[in-house]
Formats: sequence, C-alpha cells, structure tokens
Amino acid sequence: MDHILKLRQTIDSLFGNGVSRYLPKGIEIIFSKKTGRIRTVNYQEKLLCTLRIDGGLAITPYFAQLLLKSKKFKENCLEVNKDAAPFIEQGRSVFCKHVVWCGKNIQIASDTPIMFQNNIIAVGRAVLSSEMIIDFKRGVAVKVRDSLKSRKGAISL
Repeated sequence: MDHILKLRQTIDSLFGNGVSRYLPKGIEIIFSKKTGRIRTVNYQEKLLCTLRIDGGLAITPYFAQLLLKSKKFKENCLEVNKDAAPFIEQGRSVFCKHVVWCGKNIQIASDTPIMFQNNIIAVGRAVLSSEMIIDFKRGVAVKVRDSLKSRKGAISL
C-alpha cells in the first residue's frame, strides 16, 4: 500500500472526509528501522505528525494550523478565552470554564487542537466529549500534549 495514501486515509478517518486535501505536497516520511512502519511525517524539516501504535495520529500545532483551512477539521477543535490562552501556550491543561467554542466532533481521548483567535496554540488529548465540555463549568477538558512554548516560537506559515 502506498504510504501517502495510508496517511491520507488516516487523516480523513480521524478528522473528517476531505481534510487530507490540505496535506502539503513534498512531505518526508521517516520509517522505523525495526518494523518498517511509518514513524514520523515531516514537511520542510518541521514535524507534522507521528503515527501511534493504535493507528491514531499525534499531530503538532504546526500541522493543525495547516489543516485548519478545512471547515471539517475545525469541528475537531476548541477555542479558549484570552485569560487562559497564555497558560495553555505554556503547556497547561484546558479547563471547561475557559472554553468559548467547542467543535461537535470532539470525543473522549481524541486529539484536540486548541485555538485562540483562529490560531492553533496547542494540541492535546480530550478528557471529555464536546457535549460534556459545553455542559460542565469545572474540571479539565483537554490535557495539553504539545504547545507553542515547547516549540520555541509561534507558528509561521
């Protein structure tokens, strides 16, 4: 099977049909020497994503910003208020009371990009589903895995 086709199908199944259209051309795929599977995907020497053993993708904020051009991908994101944004950029968790808008495709344990003013500031694992995040006013909504401060700088496209 073609590895780029496999990557496109994985992106479409996780984030919605047609989202893989925004995958840049000229990506570099690095394979595991031991198993021969896809390990990481890079574009212009920047990490886009890592394939997990369970078949999921661990995306970076840079890749999420590229995919944000798709309206379907935005349904996998959530937006936070200005009070919480600096802390989330540093890698802190997102609490329900700081969520301004929540996409309907967020599920428990799914990769969730976190937005502030239409820019991705972090990516994490959802602890709650989208309905629960909207209903609750306390508790952790998303545990941040990767943020802008850990990458030393803002996203430049």
